[in-house]
Amino acid sequence: MNASGYFSQSYAEARAKFLAAAEVAGLDPEAHPHPLLGRDGERLAIDVVRSGPAGAKRLLIISSACHGVEGFAGSGIQTGLLSDASWLAQVQASGVAILYIHALNPHGFSWWRRVTQEGVDLNRNWHDFHRPLPHNAGYDELAAALIPATWPPGPAAEAVLADYAARHGDKGLQAAITGGQYAHELGLFYGGRAPTWSQQTLRHIIQEQARHAESIAWIDLHTGLGPSGHGERIFAGPADPAALARARRWWGDQVTSMADGSSSSAPLVGLMWSVVPELLPAARYTGIALEFGTLPLAQMLAALRADHWLEAHPECPAEQARAIKQQIRAAFYVDRDDWKQLLLSQAREACEQALQGLASNDD
Repeated sequence: MNASGYFSQSYAEARAKFLAAAEVAGLDPEAHPHPLLGRDGERLAIDVVRSGPAGAKRLLIISSACHGVEGFAGSGIQTGLLSDASWLAQVQASGVAILYIHALNPHGFSWWRRVTQEGVDLNRNWHDFHRPLPHNAGYDELAAALIPATWPPGPAAEAVLADYAARHGDKGLQAAITGGQYAHELGLFYGGRAPTWSQQTLRHIIQEQARHAESIAWIDLHTGLGPSGHGERIFAGPADPAALARARRWWGDQVTSMADGSSSSAPLVGLMWSVVPELLPAARYTGIALEFGTLPLAQMLAALRADHWLEAHPECPAEQARAIKQQIRAAFYVDRDDWKQLLLSQAREACEQALQGLASNDD
């Protein structure tokens, strides 16, 4: 089967393909049921498939759909890996355990939203909520213009964004919008005021599945930033030069970092990977976000803004609502065979490199 056969047109189809691939591979899935139903009335869950012994000391996590609608791509990659006999043989020979976590945010995946059912960006939701939350003054300044009263936005709203970019640069504008904010519940990149269902469930999965691991690698699959089809390897780890150097030995010098400005991503707060050092401080952790490009940044942000506007205006005409939902999916999933093949081949390479890095015990 070519790459396109592993990808799907809905969450329900994606989940069915993933579970079927696991069954053919002789692996048993473990479902963590979601409390709500999907867009088509289907049951939702975070599904976990493990390859390798429960007590394995070396573990590779491959996860999808942290940002719901991005799961179309991530699920296809996971299903492709589970259907690849050569990959499965490499895993078995390596002694490394693999943890496939399918649909970290199944509600957003099903409903074609980037956020969870709580309206929260899962990758900004990792905080001690008993302590003061970060304050994003830049987002405060832009909030009303980003999601105006009417859609599409008028010249006045766009002028606010242009003025901010003129004063702070394009990177400054991107950081203000995407870095994470905790004051505007219907806004973009909202990190929440409490742990989400997905956060709590993932925390349980990591505690259960990784507790014996001494070395952990994590490849979290994303879409939306960078040139179309290109997989940027963004360092997802602590501010530790040794950890970054190790990631670059494993995945190449092209590994970028949000901290030094080499990544297409702005610096972010409340990141999901922090759960590993928090829960398993003795484990050696090495991780990347594998970010595949779709549309230019301005178009991606426009789609996000429209989707958040729609959530705040459910009374909008049905035709406009349908157009906005198609726009948000297209911003994070390029439904073309060549794009899917690019994703699968680059993800396979990154997973092989992680497998080699873990097996080498490279410190």
